[in-house]
Amino acid sequence: EVQLVESGGGLVQAGGSLRLSCETSEEIYNILDMGWFRQTPGKERDFAARIWWSAGSAHYTDSLRGRFTISRDAVKTAVYLQMDSLEPEDTGVYFCYLDASGRGRIWGQGTQVTVSS
Repeated sequence: EVQLVESGGGLVQAGGSLRLSCETSEEIYNILDMGWFRQTPGKERDFAARIWWSAGSAHYTDSLRGRFTISRDAVKTAVYLQMDSLEPEDTGVYFCYLDASGRGRIWGQGTQVTVSS
């Protein structure tokens, strides 16, 4: 069973940066997109960013555009989320996902990001 392995979460002060990583446990073909959702305290899991695999183009939720940058490594089948100018409101669990043709969405286990004020 394919797994997504996330890393890079942690504790950071407001204004700081973190870089999340997500890699697949095995090679996957026909990837459509990979991206990130996040679940902040008391809220549902919400879309944060995606990268379309073939084109390499990125899409962000409006509130994160300009502070977060998503990128990919097609060789490693990995996706990254560079998070800058972090705010306490960014605190939450960040989940990586992958969509591929012919299979259901695959989720990572989640990585905790905590931003202190």
